[in-house]
Amino acid sequence: MPLGLEDKKAIVAEVSETAGQALSVVVANSRGVDVSAMTALRKKARDNGVQLRVVRNTLARRALQGTSWECLNETFVGPSLLAFSLEHPGAGARLLRDFAREQPKFEVKALAYEGELIDAKDIDRLASLPTYDEAIAKLMSVMKEASAGKLVRTLAALRDQKQEEEAA
Repeated sequence: MPLGLEDKKAIVAEVSETAGQALSVVVANSRGVDVSAMTALRKKARDNGVQLRVVRNTLARRALQGTSWECLNETFVGPSLLAFSLEHPGAGARLLRDFAREQPKFEVKALAYEGELIDAKDIDRLASLPTYDEAIAKLMSVMKEASAGKLVRTLAALRDQKQEEEAA
């Protein structure tokens, strides 16, 4: 069904606004994936703060024009699914990487983070970024180990000092 000029302008404005809020963008080809799998993917995406959009390539190029995601324009060939990560930069990459493992016909084309185009084969680079909670947990464990080590050294120093006093 052909889109009117006003409909196209609305789509471009909506995608451009979402792109302005996105922390990363992943472009994929979902041709050949059945509807039930795509519905499940959309639900997971909503739960993980990822917005999925299927947009015509010309409209996607126009929507991303002047943004840091303009580097993705060369990947808009054939059917394109855009995944905008709105809460965590690795959320979209992680979601689509896992989905591609389950669905052999699903193909990740490319991704971008902070204006840098990342090839699809390097998706783990972005997908492996820890979430906020994971990063805090790692920081807390490092701090806990550091403070425990300091406590052990302090107790050992006190023990050595007492042993020297008793010997003297």
